[in-house]
Amino acid sequence: MAGADASGTAGGAVGRSGKSGHPAYKSGPPRKGPARVKPATASDWVSGARLRTLPLAIAPVLLGTGAAIVASGPGVYHPVRASLALAVALFLQIGVNYANDYSDGIRGTDAFRVGPARLTGGGVANPRTVLRVALTFFSLAAVAGITLVILTQHWWLMIVGVVALAAAWFYTGGKKPYGYLGLGEVFVFVFFGLVATAGTTYVQVGDFTTESVLGGIAMGLIACAVLMVNNLRDIVPDKAAGKRTLAVRVGSTASRVVFCIFLLLPFVIAGLFSLVYPLGIFTFFVLLLALPACLITITATSAKELILALKLTSLAALAYGLLLGLAFAF
Repeated sequence: MAGADASGTAGGAVGRSGKSGHPAYKSGPPRKGPARVKPATASDWVSGARLRTLPLAIAPVLLGTGAAIVASGPGVYHPVRASLALAVALFLQIGVNYANDYSDGIRGTDAFRVGPARLTGGGVANPRTVLRVALTFFSLAAVAGITLVILTQHWWLMIVGVVALAAAWFYTGGKKPYGYLGLGEVFVFVFFGLVATAGTTYVQVGDFTTESVLGGIAMGLIACAVLMVNNLRDIVPDKAAGKRTLAVRVGSTASRVVFCIFLLLPFVIAGLFSLVYPLGIFTFFVLLLALPACLITITATSAKELILALKLTSLAALAYGLLLGLAFAF
């Protein structure tokens, strides 16, 4: 199925035209490993952090905090613990982004990309420097997490933190990265959905609640949608690089359908919550972002359109977490 769909993907269209500006589609197979290093600017490092993915870190913390307020009672807040949970999520997300940049770059995967050059693969920064930056953000996430453990005295959370860091690294790192086996959606669903949302609630009130678990499922599905549309854009180059993402495995047509399922199922959960929390109905305003993202993804013929869908989906994640979290809190 993937092979039959390849010519219809945005990545395939760009690759055939040779207009991407990437040598992988102009003069035969690209060489492996990072390109010659050039001086990196501040904007290069900001770009490498992939800011459009950060709403995926913020949204579950907002939703989990709203669930914590429900469990604590009106007017009871835990701002320090909520802030530390946000720090863990943000630092982990940025660390993952730089780690992926490093691992894909030294493996040669980014030599097949049709999008903007990465820090490592594009020769914008020294690979070791990118690795050090990734490890720095992982360390900051660990420090925030350990602080949370000390405050809450829930020492078993140390195990969760170690597993999260390992999962972040081995997504594209190591000899057999699971992101290359089509398991990336599992990672984002568990850690940027369930763990981030329910974990935020747990560190504030010491319990897992229906709101935090179902909310975590919803956030995990939206995170999967973001990853799916990103990988849909890269089907052809990923296939050429031997990166068997879920999008590569199921093909372009099925990936578009799965994306819409991932993105729209959370509104079923929002509808159920609206029966108990009247303000939850406002969460359906997020469909003003989600439905256009689905339409664009279904009909897209260029990478630029899929990038727009990705941005809309990331914003939808943030809006969903904020609005449903406020519905819980008030």
